[in-house]
Amino acid sequence: MHKEKTRQGLKARLDHMFTDREFFMRSHGQVRFLTISAILQKRVVYSVAAALAVWLLITLAMMINQLTVTGERLALAQKEAEVNSTENRVASYKQSIDGVAADLKQRQDVLDQMTEQFIGEQPGADGTTEINQSDEQLSENTRKISAAFPEAAQLARLEARQIAFARRLTTVAVRRTEQAAAAIRKFGLNPEKLTKNSTDAMGGPFIPFFNDKKQQLHPTLERLSLALQKMDALERTLIAIPSGRPATTGMMSSSYGYRRDPFTGGGAMHSGMDFKGPHGQPILAAAGGKVTHAGWKSGYGKTVEITHGNGLMTRYAHLSRIGVTAGQKVEQGLQLGAMGSTGRSTGTHLHFEVRLNGKAINPRPFLEANTDVLKVKAIARQRASTPKRAESGTSRG
Repeated sequence: MHKEKTRQGLKARLDHMFTDREFFMRSHGQVRFLTISAILQKRVVYSVAAALAVWLLITLAMMINQLTVTGERLALAQKEAEVNSTENRVASYKQSIDGVAADLKQRQDVLDQMTEQFIGEQPGADGTTEINQSDEQLSENTRKISAAFPEAAQLARLEARQIAFARRLTTVAVRRTEQAAAAIRKFGLNPEKLTKNSTDAMGGPFIPFFNDKKQQLHPTLERLSLALQKMDALERTLIAIPSGRPATTGMMSSSYGYRRDPFTGGGAMHSGMDFKGPHGQPILAAAGGKVTHAGWKSGYGKTVEITHGNGLMTRYAHLSRIGVTAGQKVEQGLQLGAMGSTGRSTGTHLHFEVRLNGKAINPRPFLEANTDVLKVKAIARQRASTPKRAESGTSRG
């Protein structure tokens, strides 16, 4: 009974707040009335409240995710510090020198494989070989271990070199990750969303890296592995972004966005950019990818579409000739066909589109990337195209 009275009282207060309201406006001697009903007022308030609640939930979820990631990183860093501590390493050496030697050999195998797979070159070319505070601490640890256990001195020095190398390699990976993310943002894209698309579909049989299935990766190497995987995902995403010009002609006849339709004269949305040129002008792939359409498309005429991954696709329309087939893999700069005027066209030109998750976006940022962005992309492409050592040739101890 009390709850029912409370509910009725609340409803009465809401009804009192939202009543029909009338406004009058006088213009040129005429009076016009505008009525805003109570129902409309309630709908507006409820819609705003719902939108605000959704926004708060999304913000809260993002904060929780960020705190979780930060907590995992701190836990890994603490675990790494504990494993690398002087006391822990002295105990390990006392327990079994042969066991430590086997661990170091296996760790070197992991380092070799990571370097081959993700970097393809020794780190340090960009000034990351300087001695830092962590390296000095490793040297101090090595001195203490050597003093406490002279027969383990050589192994202690090797271990310190491996840890220092892994830390410098991690620094390189983090730096290149930040550069790739900044370059992606300059294209007007969100690097986090794009890389999420690339890691949503993963699988395969479980093949343990170590012979002993219970053995875990050393925390220093685990942190390095995570940094390299993130770098690899972002750099591959950057490589897939179209940045090459689809035609050598520089004459743009129509830009992206609103325009007068050339046939009807009415307002229309132009989903790409038009480049005017001579009949037969070579049309080039703006980025590497897979041809997912090569043929006639209503309104576009003879058309080639290339899927680049992470939801990105480029479209080349009104061609006079198509020189590729569906399913074919292409590299940036490969000729796809020739400029023409097929389909809904008033003259010889290329209609070029960039689409993200099926929605057309402005191609201009992709075609006007500055030199710094293209340099970062070129470095990433060089790393990705460097032949890697076959996995079968990597020792696993």
